[in-house]
Amino acid sequence: MEHFVRLSGRIAAMPAANIDTDVIMPKAFLKGIDRSGLADGLFHDLRFDENGTKRPDFILNRPEMAGTRFLIAGPNFGCGSSREHAVWGMLQYGIRAILGSSFGAIFADNAANNGLLLLALPPSDLALLAGLLNDGAGELTIDLEMERIEIAGRIIPFGVDPAVRRALMLGLDRIGETLTHAARIRAFEDAYLASNPWLADPSAQ
Repeated sequence: MEHFVRLSGRIAAMPAANIDTDVIMPKAFLKGIDRSGLADGLFHDLRFDENGTKRPDFILNRPEMAGTRFLIAGPNFGCGSSREHAVWGMLQYGIRAILGSSFGAIFADNAANNGLLLLALPPSDLALLAGLLNDGAGELTIDLEMERIEIAGRIIPFGVDPAVRRALMLGLDRIGETLTHAARIRAFEDAYLASNPWLADPSAQ
C-alpha cells in the first residue's frame, strides 16, 4: 500500500448527497478476476455517455481537473452495496482522500483497509473549502502527520483514528499490519506447541 504522510494535489467537488457505490463503480466492472482496469469504471456512467464518449460537463473530465487527487463529497458518500471495487477504482484513478460530512459505513471500512483516506469534516470547514474552490483555489495539501489541511494560506485541522493514521503513514494494509507482529506471533506459536506437543505430532498423545 502506498505511504500517505503529506500529499498535495488538485481537488474536485462532487457535492451531491448519497452518491452510492453503484454510481462509483457500476456492476459491469465487477466481472474481472483481478483488480485491473477499475480506473476506467470509476464514475463510468457519469464520465461517459452511451457511446463511450466523455461527457465534457462532468467535473473529472474537465481539462483543469486532470490528475485530481482529492474529492469534496456530499453527505453519505459511498452508501449502498459493499463492493470494495469502488475503493480500488478510486485508488487506481489516483484519488487518495475524500473530504465530506459523512460516509457509508462499509465504504469507510473498505477505504481504511485499502489506503483511501476519508476525512469527516464539520459543515463549517466544508463550506470554507467550497468557498476557497469557488475563489480559484484548485489545490490543497493534506498533512497526515500534523493532521491538517493546507489550502490558499489557510489551515484546517482534522482528526483521524490513530490506527488508520498509522497504517496510512506506514503504507500498511490489514495483512501488513498483522505481519509487523510476526515475531510475537511466532513466539506464541512456539511456546504453545512446546506445551502441547501433540498438536505437532498427534502420535505423541
